[in-house]
Amino acid sequence: MTKREEYESKFISIDEALSMVKDGDTIAVGHYGNEPRNLMSRLHTLKGRVRDVTVWANNPSLDYPFIHDESLAGTLNILSAFYGGPLRKAHETGRVSFVPHNMHSLSQTIIGTRKPRIFMAAVTPIDEYGFVCMSVSQQMEREMIEAADLVIFEVNENIPWTIGTIQVPIHEVDYFVRAEGPISTAPEYPVTETQQQIARNIAELIRDGDTIQLGIGGLPNAVADALMDKHDLGVHTEMFSDAMAQLMHAGVITNFRKNLHPGQTVCAFAWGSDRFYRYIDRNPLVRVLPVSYVNDPFVIAQNDNMVSVNTALQIDLTGQVCSESLGFRQFSGTGGAFDFAYGAFHAKGGRGILALQSTAKNGTVSRIQPGLTPGSVVSISRNIVDYVVTEYGIAKLRNRSVRERRDALIAIAHPDFREELRREADRLMIW
Repeated sequence: MTKREEYESKFISIDEALSMVKDGDTIAVGHYGNEPRNLMSRLHTLKGRVRDVTVWANNPSLDYPFIHDESLAGTLNILSAFYGGPLRKAHETGRVSFVPHNMHSLSQTIIGTRKPRIFMAAVTPIDEYGFVCMSVSQQMEREMIEAADLVIFEVNENIPWTIGTIQVPIHEVDYFVRAEGPISTAPEYPVTETQQQIARNIAELIRDGDTIQLGIGGLPNAVADALMDKHDLGVHTEMFSDAMAQLMHAGVITNFRKNLHPGQTVCAFAWGSDRFYRYIDRNPLVRVLPVSYVNDPFVIAQNDNMVSVNTALQIDLTGQVCSESLGFRQFSGTGGAFDFAYGAFHAKGGRGILALQSTAKNGTVSRIQPGLTPGSVVSISRNIVDYVVTEYGIAKLRNRSVRERRDALIAIAHPDFREELRREADRLMIW
């Protein structure tokens, strides 16, 4: 039997694939462009046939029926290491539980918490050598193939090929299903005037030749726009996005001056628009590598002049950063924020930047507070916070006393809240 014949012999229907799920099973699914949308769209049909099935779903791109259908309690419950919109809503039902972790150890966390028996993901069609490619995410996918007893892939021709990614020989795959429709694309985030001002402040801290990490959202997009006049930037990032691809296309990102993987943009997953996926398809300048490597703080620190740019929801006057919860309520996840803050802090010439708009709730609440809201998760310890940036300026916290931190942060808070922050800081003896 040829590789092509073996490949074709493994195709089954989605119903046949789901019939293999048993009581008590744990299912892990691929992320972002490797999210198996067709299979996930049918997981709710397990209702009435199985019980106590757990699905590892980290930031799913769609509000699938199995997520929002409360009648599935006891049939399908969800574990997650990162919340997007669908899981935030589902958390209220009690069917979703968050699992704290550091992104560089995500696969260890999944296996240690509840090891999957089944792994499902979306992949490219077979190549001439007998491999399918899991092209756009290496957050935990390779490890799940090795950990699971049953591997089921849906084949989608819209997935790009990328370099350095997971190429899976077909003998490691138990079954394939045929997929229809587009792969997961990143939302479009509008950029506000406030974000543009924050981005201009951030750009003052980035020099020609630096290696950068950006996240996703309106603010990182604004930062990319503000970097268009820089030269020879490099990229070592958890997520590679449209904004950074535009900087590459414009010649701003060359990776020529990187001392780790020179000449190449390095990421753990790539998520963007259809145009973005066409750009990275077989692009030799982009490498998707395991998050256990890319996000390892000690690997990040090997990049001289590493600049990490992360966003935050709230910061207190001593420098404790919350980037993932609203009080006790889980909002997103730690993601790679701690990994990159720690790595940049310890890199030669490195800088860690925490960016946040000065207020929330239409200007009625200061994001800079004397203390974090009760229940808030400390995503990044004050011990490794370097720079904090708002639309009102830059506060340097590294090597500063609590009194100096307090004064620097109040200076970049919204003017309407500065006097109140000073009074509270004195009352609470924050000095």
